[in-house]
Amino acid sequence: MAVHTVATTTDSTVGASASSVDLGPAAALSCRECGHRVPLGPVFACEECFGPLEIAYDFSAHDTEELRRRIEAGPANIWRYAPLLPVPADVATKPNLNPGWTKLVQADNLARELGVDAGKLFVKDDSGNPTHSFKDRVVAQAIEAARAFGFTTLSCSSTGNLAGAVGAAAARAGFRSCVFIPHDLEQGKVVMAAVYGGELVGIEGNYDDVNRFCSELIGDPAGEGWGFVNVNLRPYYAEGSKTLAYEICEQLGWRLPDQIVIPIASGSQLTKIDKGLRELIELGLVEEKPYKIFGAQAEGCSPVSTAYKAGHDVVRPQKPDTIAKSLAIGNPADGPYVLDIARRTGGAVEDVDDEQIVEAIRLLARTEGIFAETAGGVTVGVTRKLLESGALDPSLSTVVLNTGDGLKTLDAVAGTGLTATIRPSLESFREAGLV
Repeated sequence: MAVHTVATTTDSTVGASASSVDLGPAAALSCRECGHRVPLGPVFACEECFGPLEIAYDFSAHDTEELRRRIEAGPANIWRYAPLLPVPADVATKPNLNPGWTKLVQADNLARELGVDAGKLFVKDDSGNPTHSFKDRVVAQAIEAARAFGFTTLSCSSTGNLAGAVGAAAARAGFRSCVFIPHDLEQGKVVMAAVYGGELVGIEGNYDDVNRFCSELIGDPAGEGWGFVNVNLRPYYAEGSKTLAYEICEQLGWRLPDQIVIPIASGSQLTKIDKGLRELIELGLVEEKPYKIFGAQAEGCSPVSTAYKAGHDVVRPQKPDTIAKSLAIGNPADGPYVLDIARRTGGAVEDVDDEQIVEAIRLLARTEGIFAETAGGVTVGVTRKLLESGALDPSLSTVVLNTGDGLKTLDAVAGTGLTATIRPSLESFREAGLV
């Protein structure tokens, strides 16, 4: 079993010393570009090369079978995987929304429609989380880091789902929250973010403008004591996406899927799912075998797909113009790493237009009773497109992610409504052709 270890450090962090921070097996922050390591703290960029930092772990104490038993005996949420996450051992006793352990649906009806072999297609439906999106996973992680580093206000830049997740988690954990969104988000997401009682601020511009503003606020005295879950707490926040990989494999009977289709916004979810799969292999919890990772984007915001198809390593920013606003990040931070993973695993990155997104939302609802938000329409639409092109093998186990609830993006399917309006009589019923 491969083991990640680092030397003990005593450098100071904001609000707590690195030596006093209890974040379980998290041992240090490591640069994804140059490998430089620094103590655990609320930092996200390497001081040597400005590359992104991520968590490095010490898993040396784990015995494979004991770890498996501990996980299986754990709570039905992401804290069953606490031994593999940057959280204290007693995390399950703290006030948190406790997301995770969402359904992995064997989608045989959808499989028939798409030409996939029976028993081979699954939908990981994360709409079952507390605020109805996968963002609850990453915010739960960020909350624990915020506690460790002594922050008093939780914040974020968001395309909608994250704003709601931060508002809800902050309310539950007793933090003040102030979150920032583009001013023209879907109304359903605005209401859901505001209802938890925190401050919700609209910024004139798109998500990339919002994110730039938040980066400025971090460096200003006005941002003192603020934990931005997807900026200065990003290394911890991002680890929450690994739990999708852990759950999928455990729900498949501790097996790796052959193929997995993941939506791309910043690209962090895809890269962390890959990290989670590799950790399970290293720990001996799953048998090593090839797997392919496919990224899914909306055509109206497809910088990673465009780069992949052109054979480029550089992702050129785009101005978003799509109904899939939760994926509308024109300058995705993890875009280059998504390209690396897609190519390394033999996958691909593909996109679909708005019409195909809506068709896919309706297809998933009609076949499996799952009402996906627009991001789910993107993954299902891309899955169909990849099958038609031969990039996805219909005989292999395939997992498609639905990351949010369609009730958040009702405008996308606004034309859906009554089949008929009739008088309260059998005659009118028959006249409507409903027999």
